[in-house]
Amino acid sequence: MKATLLHGPKDIRVGEVPEPALLESTDAIVRVTHACICGSDLWPYRGVGLDGDGPAEPQRIGHEFLGVVEETGSDVTSPRPGDVVVAPFTFSDGSCEFCRDGLPTSCVNGGMWGSGGVDGGQGEAVRVPRAEGTLVRLPGGSDEALSASLLTLSDVFSTGHHAAVSASVKRGSTVVVVGDGAVGLSGVLASARLGAERIVIMGRHTPRTELAERFGATDVVPERGAEGVERVRELTGGHGAPHVLECVGTDDSLATAVGVVRDGGAIGRVGAPTYAGIPQSAETFFRNVTISGGVAPARDYIPELLPDVLEGRVQPGLVFDRTVGLDDVADGYRAMHEREALKVLVRP
Repeated sequence: MKATLLHGPKDIRVGEVPEPALLESTDAIVRVTHACICGSDLWPYRGVGLDGDGPAEPQRIGHEFLGVVEETGSDVTSPRPGDVVVAPFTFSDGSCEFCRDGLPTSCVNGGMWGSGGVDGGQGEAVRVPRAEGTLVRLPGGSDEALSASLLTLSDVFSTGHHAAVSASVKRGSTVVVVGDGAVGLSGVLASARLGAERIVIMGRHTPRTELAERFGATDVVPERGAEGVERVRELTGGHGAPHVLECVGTDDSLATAVGVVRDGGAIGRVGAPTYAGIPQSAETFFRNVTISGGVAPARDYIPELLPDVLEGRVQPGLVFDRTVGLDDVADGYRAMHEREALKVLVRP
């Protein structure tokens, strides 16, 4: 079968790999119908974290997918073959102490797609470890727009929701979202869903900020750095916002989040960090700023978010602005790397 393989920096190819097979009684085989490229997939694509010229052997990649269950191990009672399912971006058993506490990303029997001998999600089929704790059943027969929104539950919309939850967003909140990528836009939508009254998006790419406004943003701040911080403070009475979502993961974006947060406020950071330490640690200490967040426990959020997606109250799938077939996935990576595309949907 075909799957996406990382050979080295900016070297993504589609190659032949063995068809997945059940290895454990807790496994399932899922035939993928929809996958996508994540912003975090761009880090290894750009060479970040790779040794030398790349992996010793071509590496499976991708961690967001939905599809149809083809086969299950003897210990899997649900889902069953024929079920449509979505897979969160980590797999987990659903029963360990961390899963019971709502933190499946720390599951003692879990892990990441595309590492440790586990299939990546950008392929024609995937072996799913710990299938009963990982996969979430979906209604069959979804149209393409709904399928795209359901796919976002795997990672990007759940991550935006995690940013909002980590920043303690609630009804009536004033929120600032740092970053106009797919995660930032998902954070806008998640904040609006939670009842935020005012949402400021910090971004300068007009098509993206227009989508942010469609998602519920009330203000757009295109300025960056000190100028952007000053503009946000002007919009928030001089003191900053009590709820800030950091959705980029750089020194500058986190420094901006610290600059626009109100004393006593909360920053929810979900941008995969490229910084060694949290900047302005003394300032955040003396201003009583809470910095929370991290890897989103998507499996725990999906049941909460799913009804609003199914009933059309939110449409997070609008973040996809390009669709490619699996054979053209390399062009999808290039388009996202060169900022020609916001987020790319992949149809195997």
